[in-house]
Amino acid sequence: MLRLVIISDTHGFHGFPVPPGDVLIHAGDGCARGTLAEAQAWASFLRGLPHRHKIVIAGNHDRVFESDFAEAKRAFAGLDFLHDTGCEREGVQFWGAPWQPWFLSWAFNLPRGPELAAKWALIPDATDVLVTHGPPMGILDETYAGEPVGCEDLRRAVSRVRPRVHVFGHIHEGYGTERIDETLFVNASVCTLAYKPTNAPIVVDLPRERERPAQLVSA
Repeated sequence: MLRLVIISDTHGFHGFPVPPGDVLIHAGDGCARGTLAEAQAWASFLRGLPHRHKIVIAGNHDRVFESDFAEAKRAFAGLDFLHDTGCEREGVQFWGAPWQPWFLSWAFNLPRGPELAAKWALIPDATDVLVTHGPPMGILDETYAGEPVGCEDLRRAVSRVRPRVHVFGHIHEGYGTERIDETLFVNASVCTLAYKPTNAPIVVDLPRERERPAQLVSA
């Protein structure tokens, strides 16, 4: 059993309690404005946590990863910073990507349609844990106005891959979990709509056998 501790959208807040576990996952928006100094502070926070493995992606607030990816990523040396890439940790396959449908003038925006679909086509079929910044359409993706804003092509990619866990954030109001068939969907936004870091990290136990489903421990 591998214990996943899942967070997202921390936006520069680093003082909240993080439960112990085997793998810490951060699904982006560790920064507020996206400066290099913020990225370095974010990396320092993650590096100070006791989890054996730390898997991280960028989000739309993490602008420095779009403007100077090499310099920003250097701050995360020793961590698994995924960017349309994957890794295997203790027999579990992870894949991470930062993209979302166009959202104001923030980072990692792509128009809905072929450009986003091409990014999701990169996700390997053998992925156990998928980490994206934005949600799939219709799953934990409603804004405060009740509008679903997730990505349709990501939803189709998830149907193809059927990961055991799909982690994301971006839509703070969508915080929570939902299980559909064999996939446990996790919107792990720590910050609320008012940017208060009061949502608890979400803890999931993942059996090493791929045919066994992930189990929600706490949220």
